[in-house]
Amino acid sequence: MRDHPNAIMMFAAGFGTRMKHLTKDQPKPMIHVAGKPLIDHALALARAANCDPIVANLHYKPDLLDQHLQSKGVVTVLEQPDILETGGGLRNALPKLGGGPVYTINTDAIWAGPNPLLELAAAWKPDEMDALLMCVPPTHAVGYEGKGDFSMAENGKLKRGPDVIYVGVQIIKTDRLDQMKEGAFSLNLLWDDMLKNERLYGLRYPGRWCDVGHPAGITLAESLLADADV
Repeated sequence: MRDHPNAIMMFAAGFGTRMKHLTKDQPKPMIHVAGKPLIDHALALARAANCDPIVANLHYKPDLLDQHLQSKGVVTVLEQPDILETGGGLRNALPKLGGGPVYTINTDAIWAGPNPLLELAAAWKPDEMDALLMCVPPTHAVGYEGKGDFSMAENGKLKRGPDVIYVGVQIIKTDRLDQMKEGAFSLNLLWDDMLKNERLYGLRYPGRWCDVGHPAGITLAESLLADADV
């Protein structure tokens, strides 16, 4: 079993309810930001990191997204009849992803700075870590309306707390997924187990990150990208 990730899971199954009318007729990953579907920004990061295979889960209004992704060589996994959340979705896609650690990436964000996947790969220590989560302090987050998720020690070990925000990109070992409950569950359950064993780590992203989970995030993300191009 490999120690370093090659495969990536793109989470694209959600309902996008915070996007309101924008997801009435299309899934959130197909909303355009800076001239292309939101999911294509995540796909570009995966391609630049030489991820293979690239897998995406689908559930809400999947046909348009499935056609778009298959034309780009992405392997799609349809979740039906029920959505499986992040943990159940990742476990459901394991036959396509293979064994060993994998990248996962949320498809509702924009990054301004170095490729977060490459940053994670350079910092990954499989002997010490069961997962490595990319995080930012609130000052590096744009369009984020929630509280922080973790506190991070100098060596990167995480605890639950409000100091840094998990920004939807990680490397995670998948061997314990089969021990989780059947059906839908959050990866938070797996992280809680890793926290108990002090094997959940974080990495501070040196650039900026924008949450595009709500309509106002589109304009904020486009401004962030425009500033990054200056």
